[in-house]
Amino acid sequence: MEIWTELDAVVTPDGDTIVLRRRGDLFDIRFNGWELMSSHDPRSEIALARIGCSHLDGEAPRILIGGLGLGYTLRAVLDAVGPAAQILVCELLPEIVAWNRGVLAPLAGHPLGDGRVEVRTGSVAGLIAAEPGGFEAILLDTDNGPDYVVHEPNHALYAGEGLARIMKALAPDGIAGFWSATQSEAFEANLDALGQPWRRERISLGEPGQEPFHVVYLVEGKEGKTEGEFKALR
Repeated sequence: MEIWTELDAVVTPDGDTIVLRRRGDLFDIRFNGWELMSSHDPRSEIALARIGCSHLDGEAPRILIGGLGLGYTLRAVLDAVGPAAQILVCELLPEIVAWNRGVLAPLAGHPLGDGRVEVRTGSVAGLIAAEPGGFEAILLDTDNGPDYVVHEPNHALYAGEGLARIMKALAPDGIAGFWSATQSEAFEANLDALGQPWRRERISLGEPGQEPFHVVYLVEGKEGKTEGEFKALR
């Protein structure tokens, strides 16, 4: 049986350790010893892009992806949109960007090499606050979900004013998508309080409809579609 090989590691300014590992064809990135992302089964990351972009009907949509990960969500967005689309990727750690330009690039078909993509490093929360009405879709996979936030400032993305800012950053008929490792009752309560239509999609990682599963949350923007149209998006 092959063992894990550490390919690179970085200690952040906050003292957290991020490690890139490989075992055969499998890669993962760990945060202080906990798995943050893995190439084992990217179905839910792909579903975040597929469902989150299903409402797009303009020729040149602008899409924000928060969290580059292993590039699977970005690849699925690129496959879902046309040649005039603009995709802005915001990744907190420049090392993860570098890994995606290097050893991880083949996993998702070298998505950072696509001319439609712009990458910025830093806090996605700050970028959202700076661009009201700027995006037809905002897709966030910044942590392991609302209940498992690894970067403390990202708690604000899942509640109160942070959610309101995300809604303000959406263009009319825009949709925000959130990836989560689990269903989050606390986050769902925050979405109810927000007052915007939302829905939960369970993405099975085994047989359809069975556990384990990840969750994609979709939230309709401030001038969104009718309830029936929103529920019908796939």
